[in-house]
Amino acid sequence: MPKRRHEPRRTCVACRQEGSKDELIRLVRSGEAVAVDPTGRAPGRGAYLHRRPECIEEARKKGGLNRALKAQVPDSVWVDLTP
Repeated sequence: MPKRRHEPRRTCVACRQEGSKDELIRLVRSGEAVAVDPTGRAPGRGAYLHRRPECIEEARKKGGLNRALKAQVPDSVWVDLTP
């Protein structure tokens, strides 16, 4: 019987629910710049968010993403995240 492969779980900074890496969007702070990381492998401090509009809005209102990245998320990133 083949071994089951371990799937990493990540936590959404807005709703605090766990999800797989492909369910979440990774944002990364590298230096002073904050950007969406489509590959999930960019160097820097990362934080994860569900793609759901309610999670994106909650992270924006409560500042969860700013706190997790320890940086101010610019408006241009919020525009990229909005569906």
